Order: sequence, then structure tokens, then C-alpha cells
Amino acid sequence: MELKTFRGGIHPPYRKEATAGKATVEISLPAEVVIPMAQNVGAPNAPTVSVGDRVEAGQKIGATDAFISAPVHSSVSGTVKAIEERKNFTGAPVNSVIITVDPNQPAKWTEKRDVSNLSAEEIRNIAKEAGLVGLGGAAFPTFVKLTPPKDKAIDTVIINACECEPFLTCDHRLMLERADDLIAGLKLMMKAVGASKAFIGVEANKMDAADVLTPKVSGESAIDVVLLEVKYPEGAEKMLIDAITGRRVPPGKLPSEVGVLVQNVGTAIALYDAASTGKPVIDRVITVSGPGMKNPANVLVKIGTPIEHVIEQCGGMTGGVAKVIMGGPMTGFAQKDLSASVVKGTSGILALTQEVIDSNAEQRCVGCDKCLDACPMFLTPNMIAKEARLGKWDLADKYGARDCFECGCCSYVCPARIPHVGYVRKAKAELAAAAKK
Repeated sequence: MELKTFRGGIHPPYRKEATAGKATVEISLPAEVVIPMAQNVGAPNAPTVSVGDRVEAGQKIGATDAFISAPVHSSVSGTVKAIEERKNFTGAPVNSVIITVDPNQPAKWTEKRDVSNLSAEEIRNIAKEAGLVGLGGAAFPTFVKLTPPKDKAIDTVIINACECEPFLTCDHRLMLERADDLIAGLKLMMKAVGASKAFIGVEANKMDAADVLTPKVSGESAIDVVLLEVKYPEGAEKMLIDAITGRRVPPGKLPSEVGVLVQNVGTAIALYDAASTGKPVIDRVITVSGPGMKNPANVLVKIGTPIEHVIEQCGGMTGGVAKVIMGGPMTGFAQKDLSASVVKGTSGILALTQEVIDSNAEQRCVGCDKCLDACPMFLTPNMIAKEARLGKWDLADKYGARDCFECGCCSYVCPARIPHVGYVRKAKAELAAAAKK
């Protein structure tokens, strides 16, 4: 069988064996949750509660009138202890609501309602009110993606079921454990944008998931399960669109430019949950893994749970942990402070030992062009890094800094160990700051 794919990319060790076969389990509640008001691409929220207020699980506690935004909700029932700046997973101070958790949590969202008669507008509003964002890590507000420009007709929806980052298996487990809900959420997305065709793109190292999904859509002429080559970053939007449809999204443009909407497995399921039960995004499944984790697992975690609590619930870490990462090893963020909390876009918590970390110092570029061959966006990472190192932000932009989606392929293949992604992030930050002046 020929597997679909894209040009470029890399084949890192995937290291998924520790958790791929482990069913999702729910961890216990922490003593308090820290819920950042900024958990999405776009405008941050302002708190809608005050210190001392009693809040209930699912209650909206942060909102804004900005279009590109997503409200935040309390993930627990409890009392607002403080509203103050706390460092988030990037290390940046973010206004946050700290809630003392009531040990007695009421049971909610157990009854399901029929979603078949919902209109497109109702589905979009449900996504908005639920605070739904891309749960694959991008955290772009789903309501906005379900509301494409009027001149951009969407005919195809693609579910990114690749989960191509090493270690991560949370989406794999969701496909196995909640396949029906995934398909139901996909249908809601199709209805919301008026798409007539949909694909679920599954990498070939998850054949058990493909085997579960394929018979469930066998009677659906509009939905196909597509097998993809095991390659990173197969699940990136533009790569996935190219691999499955052959359409190329132009540089600087969005998938809507070619009539496609791409969404993550967890996002589709969360949309169905919101539509069928009214449940907003207050928890998510993440993978806790890495050679430094005592009991790797896939766990259901409340939004706002401190990283250190999640790690404790998985047995703690072994000796020799050199780095803790939130997210995947290719695109995630190293954590200096384990009090930072799980947010909507958190896909994993990894404890990595020195043996799996490249600690070699950055050297001068040797001109091998391996980064150009690996780049799935056809950029020149070597030139972006060179100009960013010199502080020439406009030139870094000219070479494609803002078109880069920070997959890390360039850094992975670089024999000089140049941290290209770090330079790209710096260039983007400087360009954004200059644009605000």
C-alpha cells in the first residue's frame, strides 16, 4: 500500500512504546489550580470573577470582546484564592486566577443531547462559548477557524490524527477510546463550514487506530481514513493538506486559501462534548512520558493543574533527569519551574535524561544545506538563523522567519547544532514588537 506524504521532513526515534498501549486514566485533583487568562493565540482574557468568589466547574471566569480569542472556564468547583501574575509554560508572567479546590466536586455533563439538528451558526457559537482552541498545541480559537472569510469556501475538513511528535500518544488513545465521538465531532465541523468531504489522516504506526476508525466510516461516503507515512512533521497543517489532497497552501496564507480546514483529534472530540453535554474545555488528555518518568501514562488532567502535581501522580521522576518539557520534544518548551500549569494546548509532559538530549554547543554553520533539505516549508533556515543572530530582523523575515511554524526539523539535522527554532522565535518576537510601535 502506498502511503501518502510530503516533501522534506525527518525520521526521529518515535519512542512511543512506553504509553501507546496504556489506556487513559484520570488523575486526582491538586489542592489548587492556576488558570492563566491567556491560553490561546490572539487576545488574552480579563477575569470575570473576584478574590473570594465561589466558582463552579465549567463557570466562565475570563472573557474578552476580541474576535480572535477564547474564554476560559474554571476547571473545578472551589474558591478564588487570588488573581495575580504567574509564570506560564513559556516562563512569561500571565494574569491568572488561582482557585482553591473543593474536595467534593459535583458530577456534571453526564447527560447527552441530540446534536443532529444543530445549525452551522449554533455549532460555531458552541465552540466559542466552550473556549475551544486547537488542542494539538497551536491553541488557535476553533470558533475563528470554523468562521472562514466569506470569499473562502471550505469544501474539505481534515482531522490530523498523525501525532507525529516523539513520545506523545494522547491522540492515539483518544482514537481508540473515543472513535465514535471523534467522528461525531468531525461531522459537526463539516456542517459548520459547509464541507462536503472529510479525511482522517492516520500515520501508519497507528494501524490499530486506523482499524478502529475505518469500519466506523465505511458507510459514510463523505469521510475517508487515509494512511500516511511515518514522518515528522506529517501532522503539520500545510504538510497534511499537501499529502492528502495535493493542494499547496501559498506562503503566508491559511488553509482556507485552498478550501481546507484542519483540526486535531482532541479538538473534534471536545467540540462534540460541548455540543452534546454543554461541557467547556476544562480538562484534556496528555501524555506523561520520557526515560526520566517512573510511570509513563496517558492521563486526563484538569486545566490549571501544576506540572509538579501531574508528575507526582505518575510516580515522580527517576534520578538523572536533565530536562522537563511541556509538549513534544520537537516543539515543546523546557520548564524551569514545575509550578507552571497545564493549559488547553498542553499535549504532554516529558522527563528527559541526558542520553536523549543533544547538549553539544552551537558551532559555526558548515554550509551543508541539510536544513534546507529537511525544511517542509521550503525555507532557508540557515539564513534566517544567520540574520537573526546579527539582529537583522527584516532580513530574517525576508528569508521566511514568519512563515516558519517551528517544527524543529532544521535544528534536528544540523551538524553544527544551531538552534534554528530559537532564532526564529526571537525574530518573530522582535518583528511583532516592531509592528506594535
